[in-house]
Formats: sequence, structure tokens, C-alpha cells
Amino acid sequence: MSSNLFGQFFKKKRIELGMTLRQFCLENNFDPGNISKIERGIMTPPTNAEKLGQYAKSLNIKEGSNDWHEFVDLAHASSGRIPEEILSNKNLVSKLPLVFRTLRGQKLTKDQLNKLAKKLKDA
Repeated sequence: MSSNLFGQFFKKKRIELGMTLRQFCLENNFDPGNISKIERGIMTPPTNAEKLGQYAKSLNIKEGSNDWHEFVDLAHASSGRIPEEILSNKNLVSKLPLVFRTLRGQKLTKDQLNKLAKKLKDA
């Protein structure tokens, strides 16, 4: 997965705040060069919970919201990592090979993906 998906999401949320890159960085004490690289997919997003939390807060992403989960999941996926809350659940980890095989083997319909997601959620 390209780190650009995380960057696109980050940029979309920043623009929703009505802020230019420079305004956003000045207000939140971030380096404009680094944020620009993240938004363009040149720099891998952080997976450190503290740094992701800082970025999320500055983008008005509420912890626990759908946007929060998408933000964190995109950061981890873009870095080639599985989120810690999944890795710490042995039942979910045991289902990952099935998920990977399913995703590699065929393109799933939206209904199939929803059923798979429900099975994982119920794990």
C-alpha cells in the first residue's frame, strides 16, 4: 500500500480545516517540509501512537471515531505494519492468514468484504 493514501487523507483533513500547509504547520508547530512530504507520500507516516495522536488532534480527528481508525490504520498499512491492537489479539492474529489469502486470491464483492469484516469483528 502506498504511503500516499495516508498523505491524501491527512491533506484532505487539513483542507477541511480551511488551512494552508504553512498555516497548519505554524499553528501546530510542525515542520512544513515534513508535513509536505507526508502529504505527498514521499515520507512514510509515523506509527508511533504519540505522534499519530498529535497529528490527529491537530486535524480535529477525535480518538475512537471512524476517522481516527482510518487515520491510524492508513499510517500502519502505509508503513507495512499491522496495528498493535490487532497483533495483541491472538484470535484476530490467527485469522490474518485467511484474510491475506482471501484478498490475494480474488476480488471480493462489497457484501463479501462486509461479511468478512463482521466475522473478524466477532472474533
